[in-house]
Amino acid sequence: MNYHWNWGIFFEPNPMGTGTYLDMLLSGLALTIKTALLAWIIALIFGSIVGVMRTLPSRGAYWFGFCWVEFFRNMPLLVQLFLWFFVLPELLPRAAGLWLKQLPNAPFWTAAIGVGFFMSARVAVQLQAGIGSLPRGQKMAATALGLTTVQGYRYVLLPMAFRIILPPLTSEFLNTIKNTAVAITIGLIELTGQARSMQEFSFQVFEAFTAATILYLLVNAVVVTAMRFLERYVAIPGYITGK
Repeated sequence: MNYHWNWGIFFEPNPMGTGTYLDMLLSGLALTIKTALLAWIIALIFGSIVGVMRTLPSRGAYWFGFCWVEFFRNMPLLVQLFLWFFVLPELLPRAAGLWLKQLPNAPFWTAAIGVGFFMSARVAVQLQAGIGSLPRGQKMAATALGLTTVQGYRYVLLPMAFRIILPPLTSEFLNTIKNTAVAITIGLIELTGQARSMQEFSFQVFEAFTAATILYLLVNAVVVTAMRFLERYVAIPGYITGK
């Protein structure tokens, strides 16, 4: 193999005049983190709502939650991003479609919302399982105390359920970070996109993607470590991480 290794490439100026190649990768990493955080907030909000709806006695609420989960969970993320970015503006009224096409940072918002909705289906299923794992007596006790359905979920069921499903939610958060790499297909130049740009400019393909891999691993290691501390802090005795 006649490949010429050049690890000093990271400190050479990039052709775009924005600093070194390392600066390119770090800017991509920052965009990856911003996209993943916004997507995760969307996933938690919508996933929590849909997850609760799937546990309510109302058949209408249950079927809405069922359709939401099946739609977003069973369609590939790449297809969903294409639908949001390329198809949706054409289906909306002309003024709304033009507004979407001219939206500043459209790839960023599309990626965050698309990944967020995709992951919300997984969060909803996790939350439904967490609520379903609780003893029935807890819900009955909340009713006996005079709490409404909303208050019962707010003060009794959800705090317990979220603590129980915290370990699988950590995995879903890591998946959210990794799924942002798919957004390169709609023009979001995040970490993977910057690594690809670096190898196209410098022809140092192995160095570029090795660095991107290391940065992904570092970010995920920080997330895992932080979530382990959080799991221990909120652990419930007798439930998974509880002592």
